[in-house]
Amino acid sequence: MNKIKNIEKKLVVSCQALADEPLHSSFIMGRMALAAKIGGASGIRANTIEDIEEIRKNVDLPIIGIIKKDYDNSEIYITPTMDEIDKLYAAKVDIIATDATDRKRPNHKNLKEFYDHIREKYPDIKLMADCSTVEEAIYADKLGFDFIGTTLVGYTPESKGLKIEEDDFKILREIIQKCDHKVIAEGNIDTPKKAKRVLDLGAFSVVVGSIITRPQVITRNFVEEINK
Repeated sequence: MNKIKNIEKKLVVSCQALADEPLHSSFIMGRMALAAKIGGASGIRANTIEDIEEIRKNVDLPIIGIIKKDYDNSEIYITPTMDEIDKLYAAKVDIIATDATDRKRPNHKNLKEFYDHIREKYPDIKLMADCSTVEEAIYADKLGFDFIGTTLVGYTPESKGLKIEEDDFKILREIIQKCDHKVIAEGNIDTPKKAKRVLDLGAFSVVVGSIITRPQVITRNFVEEINK
């Protein structure tokens, strides 16, 4: 837990680029993580074993590991099955994050069955629940996830129309109040001021991604403002 302690009240940078994105490359993600470390980041969130291995060559920061994989029988794609858990555990990431939303998982497993299987096989691993609603966060907290994340707020049918920053981060504040485990703020936190605010509100850590690591998103923000 000592290494994970390093991200408390600090910034974690999500270094990810999917196959259809211009920066898709494990080498580039490794350098992106190095740039994040030089900038002062205290942790990295990364997708795929290849990227995680390359990132490790460049930085010694704690890593929240995920594997995004699509399955035909489920909408869940963030570390959806034990196959991805096995690979991330073997890669020795510091925290494994998985979708903890109230949706059908591959192989028709529910979240409790999946969580229990992980704990039975890897009782020592630290787990993060990527949630989209307060109810999902409370349930994941009761199951025993070590970290509760707001990662998927606004990205699921259950959270459609919700915005994490709405009403001074009302969703985050409610999750922090109602959950016993540490809460990691993530998702659409796209300014330094917002990142500071969620930490002031009680988040254990804050994860920021696209606004730091996806130049096409950053560029689009400028262009849309110019074209107004």
